Formats: sequence, C-alpha cells, structure tokens
Amino acid sequence: MLLSPVQMHIPDGFLSITVSLVLWLLSALSVAYALRRAGQDFDERQAPLMGVLAAAIFAGQMLNFAVAGGTSGHLMGAALATILLGPWAALLVMTTVVGVQALIFQDGGLLALGANIFNMGVVGVAVSYMVYTSVQRLKFGGDARWTVFAGGFLAAWCSIELSALGVALQLALSGTAPANLAIPAMALIHALIGIGEGLITLGALAFLYASRRDLLHIGAPAPLRGRLVWGFGLLLTLALAFVSQYASTHPDGLEWVAEQQGFLNKAQNPLYTLIPDYLLPGLQNETLATILAALLGSLIVAGVAFGLAYSRRKRSA
Repeated sequence: MLLSPVQMHIPDGFLSITVSLVLWLLSALSVAYALRRAGQDFDERQAPLMGVLAAAIFAGQMLNFAVAGGTSGHLMGAALATILLGPWAALLVMTTVVGVQALIFQDGGLLALGANIFNMGVVGVAVSYMVYTSVQRLKFGGDARWTVFAGGFLAAWCSIELSALGVALQLALSGTAPANLAIPAMALIHALIGIGEGLITLGALAFLYASRRDLLHIGAPAPLRGRLVWGFGLLLTLALAFVSQYASTHPDGLEWVAEQQGFLNKAQNPLYTLIPDYLLPGLQNETLATILAALLGSLIVAGVAFGLAYSRRKRSA
C-alpha cells in the first residue's frame, strides 16, 4: 500500500504565545547573524551546493521511517548540512526548508515557525557543529577516517536528541505538558529516531568520502564542478521524491508524545491551506500528488537557498 508522509513539525496550539514569540525573536536574531556571517565568509563555490542540499533535505524529510511501537521518524539534515557547508550557511538552508514547509505545505504552525526554526536550525546546527568539530580533533595515529564517520553519526544523533529536549522544555514552559513527563517521553523516542538520522548521515558521508572527500572539511569547500553537483543533486532529489510515497503514516515522535500525554487536541488548524499534507491539490491520484508536491517543494527551496547564496556572494564581492 502506498503511504503519504505525515505532518512533522510543531503546530500552533502546542506552545504558548509568550514562548512562541520569544523563540521567534531568538530565531530572527540567529538568522540575521547567520546572514551577516555568510556574507563575510561566503565562498561562491558553496552556492550550487546550498541549493542542491536544501532540495535533498526537503525531499528527504518527506520520507518518514518506522521506528518502534507504531512511531516514525524522519531526516532532519542539520548535521549533514553543517558538515558540508559550515554552521552559517547550514542555518540558512535549514531555515529555508522549514520556512517553505510551513508557508506552502502547512507543516508546522506560523506562530510556531520561530520554534521550529530554532529547534531544527539553531539548535540542530549548533549541536552538530560542536560535536563534529570536537570529534575531528581526536586524530589518533594520524588516521582521520574514523573521525569523519564517528563524528557524523554522533553529530546527527545529538542534533535530534537535543532538539527534541528543547521541544520538551518548550512544551513544559508553555504549560502544555509537565516537564517530568514531556522530557523523558521526548528523549526516549527521539533517541531511537536519532539512530535513524545517524545511519542516514553515515551513509551520505560514506558516499562522499569515497567520491568527493574534499567536501568533508567544514567551511572550506573545494572547487565544485557545477554540472556534477547539479546532476547528482537532481538525481538524488528525484529519487527521494519518488520514494516519498512510501513514507510511514505512523505518528512522528512529537505527535506520538502528544497522543500519549493527551495534548494532541491542542493542535490548531492552519490559517490557510495551499498544499496541505504534501498532496498537490486537484489530482485524484494520491501517489502522483505526493511525488509532484515533493518535486515542487524541492524546486522552491533550491531556488530560495540558491538566491540566498547568490545574494551573499554579491555582498561578499
């Protein structure tokens, strides 16, 4: 049976207005600083990689995978983006992906958008950067190969776990769920989801280590062959868009916790709908509607990310 991806991000209603506004402010300040730093440190060779990576992460996030006990998880991608692009460009990529998901696909609330950017972008990227660079310093015997893979897996797992703990704390501060229940529940289920994130990241790093090892140096991308990058990115995005139809319909970690803790009914409907549930409207064939929605979303985030990269390039020049 073909399955459609489920909603993944915090909807409006889970967080209080005060918590949501504070996280909006923190996210806005973080993104503004990332734009400034990206303008100062930008390497124009990152531009095609930013667009391709944003598209691949968007398509990859649509593919929920079953975890345990009727729960699912999905790729977040913060660790992979950080390793390939550095923290500032990675934050811009994650902001682009999460923003498009909320504004066009109604995945995550508008009031909660600041929280989703903060958790997956700011926290996810910061944790990934700290963990990966820390492991990279442990080069015993001059052999750095194991640090790439161990660092990538740990960065991915920690980014999921710390982001989930951040959500649990936000739920507790909002009065949605008590901390002594929300924190253990979110930590446990996302510890399992983090393993999936780590394995996906590990696979991507193994492929890059074998084919483009030069890309695995944070903040120092080597010259890229534009056609090769765009060609590989297009094939990867097409493949992920096609298999998105097989995504698990089990509730994701946050939805599962909301069901268990009895606050799922607090979720509010979106103010408007454009392409809800990642199904392109007007099509009777759900499989085709899902694939086309994935392709459209990937194209949009790639365009936005490349536009940001190009604007940073002009600013840097």
